[in-house]
Amino acid sequence: MKARPKIADYMATQLVTLTPGMEINKAMKILLDARLSGAPVVDDKGQLIGMLSKKDCLKAALSSHYYREWGGVVGDYMATQVETLEAEMELVQAAERFLASHFRRFPVLRDGRLAGQISRSDVLRGLIETW
Repeated sequence: MKARPKIADYMATQLVTLTPGMEINKAMKILLDARLSGAPVVDDKGQLIGMLSKKDCLKAALSSHYYREWGGVVGDYMATQVETLEAEMELVQAAERFLASHFRRFPVLRDGRLAGQISRSDVLRGLIETW
C-alpha cells in the first residue's frame, strides 16, 4: 500500500512574499507580473502575518478612486485572519478544506513558520498522481 501523500509533497516552496510596509501599488504590480491571485505577507522575521489577494487590491484601487488619493501599504489592506494548513497534513484533508472554503490557496506552516503554499491545482495533481 502506498504511503498517503502529504501537503509537503506537493506544495510550492519558492514563494513570492510581501511585507506589511510595502506600498500597495508595488504589491499589485508584483502580483500581476507573477500572475498570482494573492501572496503571503510576512514580518521581518519571516512569520506569516496576513495574505493579500487581488480582491484586497481591488478594494485599495476602488478606495483610491473614490478618495482621489492613491496609496497606502499592504498592511492597510491585507487579511489578517488567515487560515493555514500544516505541511504534514494528508493531501485528502487539504482537499476537504478546499471544498469547505472559497480559498484558491492556503499558506502552509511547518513548526509555526511559513513553509510553502498549496493550491487547488497542487492538491488535484497530487490526488491524481497517487490514485
